[in-house]
Amino acid sequence: MSNPAPDAKASRKSLATLFFCTAMPMGMWSVPLSNVFNAHGRGHLVPWVFATTATAAFISPLFVGAMADQKHSPVLLLRWLTAATSLTLLLTSAALAWAWSDAAVLICAQALALVALPAWSVTSSIVFSQLHDAKAQFGPLRAWATGGWMVGCWVVSFVLRADASLLAAVTAAGLWLVVMALTWKLPMIPPGEVVQHRTWKQILGLDALGLLVHRDHRVVFLTAALYCIPLAAFYPYTSRQLHDLGVENISAVMSLGQTTEVLVMLILANVMARFRLKWVFFSGIAICVVRFSLNALNSLPAVMLGTFMHGFAYTLYFITTQIYLEERIDPKWRVRAQALLAMLMSGVGNLLGYLGGGWWYDACTTVVDVPWPWWCPPSLTVKITDWPRFWWGEVGLTAVVCVFFAVAYRGRPRTQ
Repeated sequence: MSNPAPDAKASRKSLATLFFCTAMPMGMWSVPLSNVFNAHGRGHLVPWVFATTATAAFISPLFVGAMADQKHSPVLLLRWLTAATSLTLLLTSAALAWAWSDAAVLICAQALALVALPAWSVTSSIVFSQLHDAKAQFGPLRAWATGGWMVGCWVVSFVLRADASLLAAVTAAGLWLVVMALTWKLPMIPPGEVVQHRTWKQILGLDALGLLVHRDHRVVFLTAALYCIPLAAFYPYTSRQLHDLGVENISAVMSLGQTTEVLVMLILANVMARFRLKWVFFSGIAICVVRFSLNALNSLPAVMLGTFMHGFAYTLYFITTQIYLEERIDPKWRVRAQALLAMLMSGVGNLLGYLGGGWWYDACTTVVDVPWPWWCPPSLTVKITDWPRFWWGEVGLTAVVCVFFAVAYRGRPRTQ
């Protein structure tokens, strides 16, 4: 089949399908990951596995930048990345199923993160390149990605019954191959302008550090990194708490957060038109304080309500941050500003959040010996987590971030 013309435009339907199918396997593996590792006796590796995505945020720009220097189309790049993601996900599943060493499992997980993380950013760049009016068209298309994540969670819980099974990972690996197949339906987009002699700072987006001289830019970037530290506790530990509360369809319950995410994306433009940007930012962090407080109550209705509020807590800050960069940053710096934001969030913030959260979880978990009758073997060892203590710690950390932003961010009058 011949390649389409370079100036061809993909239909809205094909772009929505690409977003939907890319997010679906991401949700199918990311949400049940914690319980899958627990079921295979590797629960102690969960913080480190999640941290692989953070370390990949430092390395992947080099990986993708090297390919971009060779002037490859982003469509070809996505095709290779999705194939590699499918392969490394199967390899990680095999490492768990065949009881490989902890080091081998983490190596496989790190390889998966290195190729899966840039796949999403490349998908977004392809969609952006096909839009005539990105501000008006991107939001509804991005909502299809959230829908794909939700459907992936529902399939895991209601169809596969695999909330703690590697069947979720194997199915997700197959869906990554579906995304690879979709790339043949996209126009062969030419690569963007490539600088022939880029420095390491340019590849990593670190030359955008000059943007931090501006006070509000500095506060927005720094708050994003700090906010990611407590927010990193959502997927690894909410799923464990739901398991302890006796929930079976954990992935489906976790998808409640995406329902509000879609809602907020659809109304965000109206919200930003009515309120100052500062209060949109602030409300996202403040809602997260309330959400974690509900988790601290450690009852199923409260945890489900807190999960439902995730979409508000995430979208009102992070999607608004992307819009902030689009509107307040000089166009020639926007790409590098987005790269710096991704590094601070996915790299610095998530790394501290996953590792720090793992330490705090261990501190809130005790090992209890459950005695058996005298005619049975020795006592059974059970781990019990003090969930109220764990989540109140996250509440305190989020509240500090909220106060910091409220005091430090100035903004500009609505008349501007």
